[in-house]
Amino acid sequence: MTRFEQTFARPHPALVCFLTAGDGDTAANLDALVAGGADVIELGMPFTDPMADGPAIQLANLRALGAGTRTADVLRIAADFRARHPDVPLVLMGYANPMVRRGAGWFAQAARDAGVDGVICVDIPPEEDDSLGTALRAEGLAAIRLATPTSDAKRLPAILEGSGGFLYYVSVAGITGSQQAAQDSIDDAVARLKAATDLPVCVGFGVRTPEQAGAIARVADGVVVGSALVDLVAKHGHDAPDHIREVTAALADAVHAARETV
Repeated sequence: MTRFEQTFARPHPALVCFLTAGDGDTAANLDALVAGGADVIELGMPFTDPMADGPAIQLANLRALGAGTRTADVLRIAADFRARHPDVPLVLMGYANPMVRRGAGWFAQAARDAGVDGVICVDIPPEEDDSLGTALRAEGLAAIRLATPTSDAKRLPAILEGSGGFLYYVSVAGITGSQQAAQDSIDDAVARLKAATDLPVCVGFGVRTPEQAGAIARVADGVVVGSALVDLVAKHGHDAPDHIREVTAALADAVHAARETV
């Protein structure tokens, strides 16, 4: 079984946590996520024009780039994480330019060598899968796709074709960190997506509190939290790990226990 399969086979939904590589003490912050109970880690690749991200992650990208973080540094952070946490799924999330500028094959092999399990590329549509997805699958990596509230029945098959790991449902038609979608709309969307695929369905964008995460986890296979954690890095700097661990633990408790209340 892959790390994804092992994680989503557990008897509770998964907490998926995002941080930007190179923003603060990334290694310590990632370790704090795992210590707090995160099941899957998304490691953001800093980019100059993160069009899908809100202010919190935009600023994290600027801080990381200002600190000199480059693709080689992201891959080193990933490899070091894998050495410390051999069983935790690790996803690189970002934009096409850093991933394909040296060639999709180079990036896929480098990510595999670093112990990465999957890649989310925000700005390559399914119709352009051969620009990255083919290379990822050839190296055994999951090409994780995004579905949105506008992904209708006609569009969904293209999104699912060639996707792997899990399906990431973007619950709002907007940027990260923005207002959360109404729970009824999430319930309906997750039911529709799960009827169309056997992939686990994880819901993100706008999730900030244990209460929100727990409500989503009652229907979804996983809940993604990003901006709320990135804010802790911005606020607390080198003291962020303790705060990240505390917040992650509260989120994990809510997500892991969600099905027990149904």
